[in-house]
Amino acid sequence: MIIYKTITGIQQYLQKKKIEGRAIGFIPTMGALHSGHISLIKECTNSQSLTICSIFVNPVQFNDPKDFEKYPSTIEADILLLEKNNCTVLFLPDIKEIYPEGLNSAKKYELGEIETVLEGKYRPGHFQGVCRVVHRLLDIIRPDQLYMGQKDYQQCMVVRKMLELTGLSQSVTLNICPTIREDSGLALSSRNIRLDETQKKQAAVIFKSLQFIRDHLKKMPFFEIEEKVKLHLSDNGFEQIDYVAAVNANDLSEIKNTKDTAPVVILIAAFTGGIRLIDNMILK
Repeated sequence: MIIYKTITGIQQYLQKKKIEGRAIGFIPTMGALHSGHISLIKECTNSQSLTICSIFVNPVQFNDPKDFEKYPSTIEADILLLEKNNCTVLFLPDIKEIYPEGLNSAKKYELGEIETVLEGKYRPGHFQGVCRVVHRLLDIIRPDQLYMGQKDYQQCMVVRKMLELTGLSQSVTLNICPTIREDSGLALSSRNIRLDETQKKQAAVIFKSLQFIRDHLKKMPFFEIEEKVKLHLSDNGFEQIDYVAAVNANDLSEIKNTKDTAPVVILIAAFTGGIRLIDNMILK
């Protein structure tokens, strides 16, 4: 695996590969890598694309500075994991490389309601920061394929919207890959590093709650389901519940008719031990 820390270096390398006719696959990450990230790496390598991974903890997508400070960093382990799983190139830039004009110079993305609900409601400005860094990275790497995980479902929807707004959807294909889970059902996340064993057991209740919603969505009013799930989460050590929701999977809009045939995504965001966890499930 080759590691590049500068834009000039990685672009010179990729330009040669494109002349050779190689397709480029890209996995943007913030490090603290786990099996979920590796599933994206494998998906990319299986497509016969050059596999480019980036590690960059993006400061402009954290609406809570303390969350940014606490974000786990495991760079040496990350490098070993990427090498072991046949990543071709790691792009490891610093902040000045990504934001040469500073953090405050920002383009506004007209994302519409998709950035004001759910995560957007509780993390104002978060998705503008996500779009900003993904757009920047795509301009640098210029991949053919982009790989992201379903665990961050709303983020995937936002990035898809950004690709449409910027015209990048004509040259980049977004691949949304399934969530990878522990045996307990807990969705793999870099934030899980901060959970102790007791909290990990508590956190698995989120997936069980998603299963409960799935099994009862057609049998009882959603406000009753929401009330039961929130009570169950609270009884199992979750000190704050941001949302329990069932929305249209295409645009995250409210479901007004339970007989609607549009796909549904159910989502939960809650805190245990001061750590915010999210998960979702798509219902066909």
